Amino acid sequence: MVLDLTTVVMGPYATAMLGDLGAEVIKIEALDGDMSRQIGASRSPGMTALTMNLQRNKQSLALDLKTERGREVLERLVSQADIVVSNLRPRSRKPLGLTYENLSRIRPDIIFCTAQAYAETSERRDEPAYDDIVQAASGAAALAGRIDGSPRYAPYVVADKVSGLHMVIGVLAAVVHRNATGQGQHVEVPMIDTMTHFNLVEHFAGHTFDPPEGEFGWSRVLVPERSPYRTKDGYVCIMPYSDSNWTDFFDAAGLGELAVDVRFADIGSRHQHMGDLLALVHDRTPQRTTEEWLELCRLRNIPASGLLELGEVTTDEYALEQRIVTSEKHPTEGAYFSTISPIRLSASPVQLRRHAPALGADTVASLKRAGYTDDDIEAMLGWGVVRAATDHHDYDVKESVQ
Repeated sequence: MVLDLTTVVMGPYATAMLGDLGAEVIKIEALDGDMSRQIGASRSPGMTALTMNLQRNKQSLALDLKTERGREVLERLVSQADIVVSNLRPRSRKPLGLTYENLSRIRPDIIFCTAQAYAETSERRDEPAYDDIVQAASGAAALAGRIDGSPRYAPYVVADKVSGLHMVIGVLAAVVHRNATGQGQHVEVPMIDTMTHFNLVEHFAGHTFDPPEGEFGWSRVLVPERSPYRTKDGYVCIMPYSDSNWTDFFDAAGLGELAVDVRFADIGSRHQHMGDLLALVHDRTPQRTTEEWLELCRLRNIPASGLLELGEVTTDEYALEQRIVTSEKHPTEGAYFSTISPIRLSASPVQLRRHAPALGADTVASLKRAGYTDDDIEAMLGWGVVRAATDHHDYDVKESVQ
């Protein structure tokens, strides 16, 4: 069992993936719910699009951890849990008893996963930070400035999701270790460290060596000409990569003279002159339609794609065939679309087992599991220690509509 004490996107994204992979996840929310229940499109209060995506395959327990009785409930649940996940900062976790020392006292083999901006060993461990801050502090936001002089943030919460993926990797590694040794551990995923590592895979470049053998940055992706090509009727994305790809493309595009140009003779030379090369392609692509370019590339096994808007991606023939997006029926929100983990497992396939629950939908069941009586639960509801949904619905998935 996973106890999910995370909020917004990063942590809930990680625990949703654990749920997709088969874990039982109990989402412990504040009495007014996770912040994501208030953000973005919704049909009814507290059930936003983010909630529908990030709280899938979870149960919801609304609990006030700032009260002594609330912390007692948490301790009972920890004694039954395998994994506890939190993205609170260390100074916020400690008063709630959310330290590895305390949790391992309750259950010695517990796996405790934490994630925050800076490492716990840093003096900056309690500084607040969200996705944009992490993009800036890890060098990600400045990379765009290498292209056109204007630093900017990625148009998606890349730091949250990359860090969330690393949380899943860390937790699964800890589970393997515990299965082999019986030993639990603290898994920490600092966001700054994670995104710095992520960015430097290709952008460490010449500074990988000491002394440096070149500048920071992978030149192929840091030129303004790296963008979809305009065609006679739209855009196309063409990416010849190997020497033979480029030779075939030059020939098919009527640019045969470039095949013998020393600037483009091999992969190293092309990367050094990528801006010049892509500019020449940009000049040529308006002469044909998008479909003509795609057919030209298909015949020569050159990587290419049309440029799809998000709305087109979800209705694309491939997406429908592979069930990347499925049509579902929520017990309170009605028809909606779901995207769960794309990982393909032959023996234990990923699936939507439970729709996102309303706030407190599983409060009573979770408390009974922890050993509380009906009278205990009634008292805690009266004291405001917990909150339970007033309407009772079955959130288990019967079958996908599509």
